[in-house]
Amino acid sequence: MAVSTTKRVLVTRFDRESLAGFVNPQSYLLADGLELLSQSGAVSIVPYQEIKLVCFVRDFQQGEPRNELRLFGTRPKMEGLWIRMRFRDGDMMDGMLPNNLLQFESYGFSVIPPDPGFQNQRIFVPKVALSAVQVLGVVGSPLRMRKPKPAPKEQLEMFDKPE
Repeated sequence: MAVSTTKRVLVTRFDRESLAGFVNPQSYLLADGLELLSQSGAVSIVPYQEIKLVCFVRDFQQGEPRNELRLFGTRPKMEGLWIRMRFRDGDMMDGMLPNNLLQFESYGFSVIPPDPGFQNQRIFVPKVALSAVQVLGVVGSPLRMRKPKPAPKEQLEMFDKPE
């Protein structure tokens, strides 16, 4: 049995008129646009060409990510691909993508923003909203295994090692 759930989103469009509403995270991405249920209960399809960001939010009042929270100040700690997106209007934003190519969506990128604790837990960016996407780093690569630190020679063993 499928679970029916909706998530709060703020849709920032290039014409700067934001839309607030709800989406079903399992089926909101359609071939011709984003399916949005407005707060008044009307369902509409917003074409990807109009959308800049779809912010999954805790509360509708806070709005889109603040400019000072759009770029990572230092290397991110969470695992994944650290990317920088350049929008058609010249804005830039960083995000973290999963380091799993099977999780990529065909219509855009679902990223974790630089400060997911603030307001926006996750952000969807349509591919047509971007002029460039640059990978800045791979954090937590399985190819780079950390070497264990050698125990100091003056450290006493707590238990005898079996021979």
